[in-house]
Amino acid sequence: MSAQASIIPENEDARIEAVRRYDILDTPADGAFDRITALAARRFQVPISIISIVDEDRVWFKSHHGVPVNQIGRDPGLCASAIMTSEPYILLDAKTDVRSLANPLVAGDFGLRFYAGVPLQTSDGHNLGTLCIIDKAPRPIDQKQIDDLKDLASVVMDQMELRLSARRAVAQAQLMTREIDHRVMNSLQFVSALLTMHSRLPDAAAAAEHLVLAANRVAAVATVHRHFYTEAAEEVSCLDFTRRLCADLSTVLERPVHVHGEDVTVATTSIQPIGLILNELVTNAAKHGDGRIDVTLNANPGGGEIVVCDQGQGLPAGFHPDHSTKSLGMKVVSALANQLRGGLTAGNNPQGSGACFKVSFAA
Repeated sequence: MSAQASIIPENEDARIEAVRRYDILDTPADGAFDRITALAARRFQVPISIISIVDEDRVWFKSHHGVPVNQIGRDPGLCASAIMTSEPYILLDAKTDVRSLANPLVAGDFGLRFYAGVPLQTSDGHNLGTLCIIDKAPRPIDQKQIDDLKDLASVVMDQMELRLSARRAVAQAQLMTREIDHRVMNSLQFVSALLTMHSRLPDAAAAAEHLVLAANRVAAVATVHRHFYTEAAEEVSCLDFTRRLCADLSTVLERPVHVHGEDVTVATTSIQPIGLILNELVTNAAKHGDGRIDVTLNANPGGGEIVVCDQGQGLPAGFHPDHSTKSLGMKVVSALANQLRGGLTAGNNPQGSGACFKVSFAA
């Protein structure tokens, strides 16, 4: 049976949503909450103390000291009425208080006479239930006792907030673990593909050199991963990532790598291939070019482009990256560009001698 309309708060839908948020209904007994109800019973010298949560059609007891039941109906007069206000709800003698005369615990064999409850209020103003003390005899209560009961109710809410924060932290850690596992799997698959491509190269006499190149590319995957793991959001700044990675490459290659341009926000899943492209092109520029290496990031409608330029001798006549069958690096970059729904082009450096490689990608 649904609760009576007289005890339904105006914000009932939002309040019930808050109850669900704390995920406390029907959870096992908890020593921390049981100690609070035991302490309340001793402090106020009453036989019964309860931490209640008001559900849609019941009042469920998270902790119940001095009474064997773990829930009651959502009848007016006690906890169901106490959540209607943010102030303590006091019944000095329930038998003579019109608010509680019809409640089964007052009118029936249980014989409840005294009730004092303080709402368990969330930080966003929703009353989940109460911390209440109960006696079967009428009795007075002074303001100091009411203040003590309010403090204990605050301790109850502190415990609930701690548990909520812990659940969220665990959920976030599990999500990050799955994401890291996915990223590692992708990197291992990429390493496997690189080694497979190396194994298909001609000239068996150069096997040792190919193994060194393969090892360098595997190390590049690890370098990209080290920067990759700093990105926990779904979208990240490509310019910040590029600056961090190129600073590392500049140190390793002992060549100045200058990064400039405009920022592009990309999905985190795109950062790994972008990092591997940068590693390949910057390393290639250091190997075949002279002077400084410039990395420029440009924003385009729906994506962006990375341009890597050196100051070397430039490209041979008729060079096209797609037709460079002897260069595994170009094959890797081209494959990664396709993965990013973009493409690879090459040309001479417009600023003078040298070559420029441009990779476009979708954001």
